[in-house]
Amino acid sequence: MGLRRHRLKPARTAGLGLSALAAIEVESLSRSYRSGTGVVRRRRLLVEAVREIDLSIREGELFGLLGPNGAGKTTTIKVLTTLLLPSSGSAHVLGFDVAREAREVRRRIGYVFGGDRGLYDRLSAFDNLSYFADVYRVPLRSKRTRIDELIEMVGLKGRERERVETYSRGMRQRLHIARGLLHDPPVLFLDEPTIGLDPVGARDLRQTIASLKEAGKTILLTTHYMFEADALCDRIAVIAGGRIVATGTPAELKATVADRTIIEIDVYGASSALIDRLRDVDGVASVAVEAREQAQVILIQSSRGPELVQTLMRELDGATVGRVVSREPTLEDAYIELVGRA
Repeated sequence: MGLRRHRLKPARTAGLGLSALAAIEVESLSRSYRSGTGVVRRRRLLVEAVREIDLSIREGELFGLLGPNGAGKTTTIKVLTTLLLPSSGSAHVLGFDVAREAREVRRRIGYVFGGDRGLYDRLSAFDNLSYFADVYRVPLRSKRTRIDELIEMVGLKGRERERVETYSRGMRQRLHIARGLLHDPPVLFLDEPTIGLDPVGARDLRQTIASLKEAGKTILLTTHYMFEADALCDRIAVIAGGRIVATGTPAELKATVADRTIIEIDVYGASSALIDRLRDVDGVASVAVEAREQAQVILIQSSRGPELVQTLMRELDGATVGRVVSREPTLEDAYIELVGRA
């Protein structure tokens, strides 16, 4: 598209080195909005969605942004993609300010989000891409070639003339990625791209994301799937309550709980009082509860490991207990610990 050279800035994040180039640079970024509560007597509330966060993402890096619902992930991405203005602080993409140079930022980014929005169901995949190619001002001389390349890349070859309304969710997500890549942006924002996909579709999409990273794209990925972040991301930031609570490689984040063993106990009908008793057991670092099918799974982190099992079982006296397993900690366990602290 004849874009001029990127005005890249040296990254300032510790550990990156001054020679590393920052594709995305965020400094003291905050975003707040006003909301109302109550029916009869409505009160105005100031909601701080993002609170003075700092990020520096290298050119060519696949960076994960993890956090619970409402933590500020999507708000951060909307600011970086110029859909929202920051309340304070600054953010730059390839050296361009997202507030003052929004048009330059938009020419250089692609935004892919999970879900069914953003496509025209009555049009074929080819016609969707043809329309969006015109929106992104892809030159006419290269438009058809570019569409064919993307259809091949995302695995829709042979199905591109079918209406999108006949597509599975996985096929729609692959088409979303193709749409976001039409203008060949150097920076991609992927907001929960595999949400709701079946295991095969999610695996195929992860392979596509990995291939984009190998092609030199800078990618900011949000996901709720910890194994996905562990497998794909070079580095990860964990956000909770609008603040960044930890940043590092998957291995560095897992090292925060490396000295612990995870004890998983399937319990049927566990009360909150029972969970509180487990938290009070000497040697227990943290307790989390997950609902899986008919049982609750209690996840207990402890540096004492399997020797604590008998003590825990005594505290569970009277409850119906199923499977009891001890294992090494994962990125998900580190994430739960970091979010729990926040």
